[in-house]
Amino acid sequence: MSKVYFASARVKKWKYDESMPGKLERLLKEIGLSRYFEQKEWVAVKTHFGSEGAHRIVRPVFLRKVVDALKEIGANPCLTDTVRIKGLDYLEVANQNGINHLSVGAPVVIADGLYGNDNIMVKAGEILGEIAVASLIHDVSAMVVCSHVKGHINAGYGGAIKNIAMGAVSGSHRTCGWKCGRGAMHAIGEGKFIWDDEKCTFCYQCEEICPLDCIEFKDEKFDYYDEKCWRCGRCTRVCPEGALTLPGGDDKTFMKSLAEAAKAVLSTFKPDKVIYINFLTEIQPECDCMPAAEVPIIQDIGILVSDDIVAVEQASIDLLIKEKPLPSSLAEERNVKEDEDILLSLHKKPYIIQVEEAERLGLGRREYELKELV
Repeated sequence: MSKVYFASARVKKWKYDESMPGKLERLLKEIGLSRYFEQKEWVAVKTHFGSEGAHRIVRPVFLRKVVDALKEIGANPCLTDTVRIKGLDYLEVANQNGINHLSVGAPVVIADGLYGNDNIMVKAGEILGEIAVASLIHDVSAMVVCSHVKGHINAGYGGAIKNIAMGAVSGSHRTCGWKCGRGAMHAIGEGKFIWDDEKCTFCYQCEEICPLDCIEFKDEKFDYYDEKCWRCGRCTRVCPEGALTLPGGDDKTFMKSLAEAAKAVLSTFKPDKVIYINFLTEIQPECDCMPAAEVPIIQDIGILVSDDIVAVEQASIDLLIKEKPLPSSLAEERNVKEDEDILLSLHKKPYIIQVEEAERLGLGRREYELKELV
């Protein structure tokens, strides 16, 4: 049975040790980083840099605590993520969101290069075949996965599995394009956009949100640069009329593809070289890659740490399910009841499949022992 260490977001005493940063320090001592990482070893701290307007990421103060703890045992950490937009722009977004060398105490680098095609093909499984893992994550010997737990329009739930399944995989490959990148999960199959001109009101939100400037309207007709597009699906998400769709696989296949991609990423590491920190804070309904952040739908719960990705995900989900929807949030607007699974009610996605499939693929166990800080 895997151990999952937990620190509650509640503060019972007005002492630094009871603060969230203080509790994170204690969690990292509890798990014992020196059991996993060696002196002078390069360690990638994988997180999400957010987007311009999306600020509910893992806060820099927590990332700094992870970096400091790694330095304390003599390891050499760097903060990293794969590009969602053009690389230099993404580094500037990270800086705007407070993630830079000065704030976190370590270099902040792009894992798959400034153009998002610096990657290495890795065998993935029956659904994906092969997937383009970011070269930095492929080559580095150890990793700490810092995940902001939240909802997601496709995955339903976004935690550690999604963080590495999509966040450690490039958007595109130099020769096979999006079909070898994270777009292979977003749009299983041909991935051709369908535009319904009768529904379209020409609000141009799809064009504005495209991170690669792929979309344009010529003579009031939707068009996109097929070879350049990563199939991230942002354009379809923001269309208020449902005029733009991106057909892909069914929900079950998508969830399984996430587990496949996660396994491919983790296959590049030796055993006991990756740990997972799930931050159940500022839990919003959508991904941090969108151009805005919603108000939280669930109250802050705390921080979970484990060396088992399946166990830390299951523990996170178990804690989420117990929570009540917050007032003045999307959950209240959608009339989610107190006894309902909030993320399942909002997105109607069978998100638990990604965790079940990860267990089936041998990435960990759903059975766990929760050890709460005293």
